[in-house]
Formats: sequence, structure tokens, C-alpha cells
Amino acid sequence: MAQVSGEKNPGARILAGLYVILDPSVRSDRPLVDVLTISVAAGAKIFQYRNKSASMKAAYAEALPLRKAAHELRVLFIVNDRCDLALAVDADGVHLGQGDLPLNLARKVMGPDKLIGISTHSREQVMAATAAGPNYLGFGPIFTPGSKLDHEPVIGLQGLRAIRPLTALPIFAIGGITADRTEEVIRAGADGVAVISAILKAPDISQAVNDFVSKISRANSPGS
Repeated sequence: MAQVSGEKNPGARILAGLYVILDPSVRSDRPLVDVLTISVAAGAKIFQYRNKSASMKAAYAEALPLRKAAHELRVLFIVNDRCDLALAVDADGVHLGQGDLPLNLARKVMGPDKLIGISTHSREQVMAATAAGPNYLGFGPIFTPGSKLDHEPVIGLQGLRAIRPLTALPIFAIGGITADRTEEVIRAGADGVAVISAILKAPDISQAVNDFVSKISRANSPGS
């Protein structure tokens, strides 16, 4: 497992395992703070706040209590796309898409101690992102996403296996990943899985998180 060094709470900054993306457009009937709290109790340690449509003011109001809860529970809290919002709520880092601020500029904005992740969808993007020096990569979609219609072409497990040798960075696979498919995704080279619909839309969030955490642990067990 990759780990960021030099932190007061290094156990909370292990870049592997289950990465829960909190998007209000996917589950608007339940407070995201509740989802985060329940997920932490069930074993999740990395969270990302994503809201593509909110104004800065609305996003700040939504993200700040999530950041506070994550801090109290000693888990990582990442903001999607927006460096300004990440800094405003003192998030642990920011996750950038291919169309967002270039990593070198994002690093100047965020400073040396914040985490920066980059979404990648191809061999070329993985190589370019690795050369730029982020803390981790997102890679996908591995399968057809359940929460996004305008997604990149599905890459599949073979695509994940093909890019694993290209980078030493932690890789979080994303896109249509269910608990039942988690073990094969980890064995194909992912350090963790980023999940939206399979957690947020689950009838029992605690059980859903526990299922993912158990499958990841099983896949990483010696002799698995």
C-alpha cells in the first residue's frame, strides 16, 4: 500500500482501499454527512466530495460539514475539481479531471502538503500524469458507470492490467464497480476502488461498505 509520509496521522493517509465519492445528485434524499459517518463506521477511510452543478457558495456550505466530520473521524477528505473549494474547507486534497487545472499549477495553489489525484482513461494519460507527479491516479471506467452517462469508453480489466506496469503511483479503479467485482479489480492491479452508486444507492450503506472492504481485504490476502 502506498502511504504519504510526514503526517501526524499517517494511518489515515494510506492511499488504498475503498474510496467513497459523495455526490448529492446520486443520492439527494439522504444527508451526505450521514453517508460519510456510516461509511467510516463500516471501514471506509477515503472520501471525495463531488458536486458538478453547485455554486461555490452552495458547495462550500455542503462540503464544510463533511470536512469537519472527516477530520473528527480521522479519515481523508478530497474535493473534486476545485482547488479553491478544497482550500476554503481545508480538505486533505483535490482530485483533478483531464480538463481541470494542470497539476503543476494546482500544486502551486494547493501547496506541497495537500494530496492531488488525477483521473486517467488511457495509457497516454497514465504516463503523462505519472510524469507530472500527483499522489495517486484514478483510472477508468473499468465497467459501465452507474452514475454517469457521458463517460469515457469502458476500459475493462485488461486495460487496467495493461497500465499497471506504467506507474508506481497508487491507482484507484472507477466505473461500475460492484462488491462482487472488486476482488478481480484489485487482482488486476488496482490499489483501491472508487465507488459512487454502489454505496450511495445501496439500501443498507453500512452493509455495502462492509462488503467492499471485506472483498478488498480478501483480494490482498496472501495466497488469494
